[in-house]
Amino acid sequence: MKIDWSALGSVFGTSLVFTVALVSLFTLGINGLARREKAAAEGDSAALAVTGAYVCFAACAAAVAYGIYLIVSKS
Repeated sequence: MKIDWSALGSVFGTSLVFTVALVSLFTLGINGLARREKAAAEGDSAALAVTGAYVCFAACAAAVAYGIYLIVSKS
């Protein structure tokens, strides 16, 4: 058995980049919801923060759904 180390490193690097990106998107969504809470406490409107949070969560859901699609379609 021969291990293709360059392919293994490529898969590791790609998964690391996408994991960090997905966690960052989710963190931005949580941050947007926190800004909504802060704005509600101050009596301000935070429509942009909430919209941004929902966009981030939708992007996370789309990335997860695409990953599941890739796994199911290849097997």
